[in-house]
Amino acid sequence: MITSARAAAIVFTLAALDAGPASATADPALLKDLTAVVVLLGLPCDRVVSAARQAGDSHIAVCRNGKRYRIFINAEGRVVAIRL
Repeated sequence: MITSARAAAIVFTLAALDAGPASATADPALLKDLTAVVVLLGLPCDRVVSAARQAGDSHIAVCRNGKRYRIFINAEGRVVAIRL
């Protein structure tokens, strides 16, 4: 389970690293952070290979194994990943 402090750190990192326009090619540090989010949530993903920023703090992450996730912060302030 992700602690509130860890989730907040991830959120601030995502916001700071990806303040630019949406792009399928993301900063390596962002890809690493998104990989950590997916793995910490217990979802199958060996490595995020591409990511695109959506509206707000939402990202679409594509894993090396082909799985895609929408990663965002829900109304309660928790980081959530939904398989697409």
